[in-house]
Amino acid sequence: MAFSLTSILPLPDMLALGWFFLCWVGYAWYADHRRWGTRELASVLHEYRLRWMRRVLERENRIADTVVLQTVMRSCNLFITTTLFIIAGLISSLGAVDRVQAMVSGIGFIAVSSRETLEVRLLVLIGIFVFAFFKFTWSLRQFNFTLMLFASAPMPAEKDAPDRADFAPRAAMMVTHGFASFNRGLRAYFFGLAALAWFIQPWAFVLAASWVVAVLYWRDSRSATLATLAGPVTGKELP
Repeated sequence: MAFSLTSILPLPDMLALGWFFLCWVGYAWYADHRRWGTRELASVLHEYRLRWMRRVLERENRIADTVVLQTVMRSCNLFITTTLFIIAGLISSLGAVDRVQAMVSGIGFIAVSSRETLEVRLLVLIGIFVFAFFKFTWSLRQFNFTLMLFASAPMPAEKDAPDRADFAPRAAMMVTHGFASFNRGLRAYFFGLAALAWFIQPWAFVLAASWVVAVLYWRDSRSATLATLAGPVTGKELP
């Protein structure tokens, strides 16, 4: 019997999946490459981190700065643990596809799918959250590296320290790298939620992926939060 890809994944599902990855990869490229030339949330926050690191050099006591980083690291740990639970649940669902299919087929507004198609959908979800897990763990490691960089920061009295001039930009960029990885993991969560619409029907999946891109773009480029951080506070930024 000749193998046919459409026997596993119908054409509407393949098109919807292609659009999903186009939205995800396309927005990731935009967020990672276009932000530095525009006034977007990531570039504005990097400027604040640079100011923060310059002030670190002026402080004898840096416990508060360390606490800030440790708080972010706790958030990373929370997402790492949550992601592992999600992956475990999805793998369990993959081992009980027949029961999942029976449960889903009993919901009126959900299109009936074959066992193979349902397996592909679950595998895509597993892949999304595995990607998120790697990004969150890498973010946690980068923040650990930043703590070591903090420990090596020159003290205020060391005006002539050879590493004093480049400490602030180096440390700020390390924090930005950590947050960039964290944001990629968080973005995977957004698109993972959009992928849930695939269990309804392919076109709902297309709409959900497009909606996620619109939400992310608004938050990064047009939100009141960005207006507050990037310019003078006028009161118009209030929600």
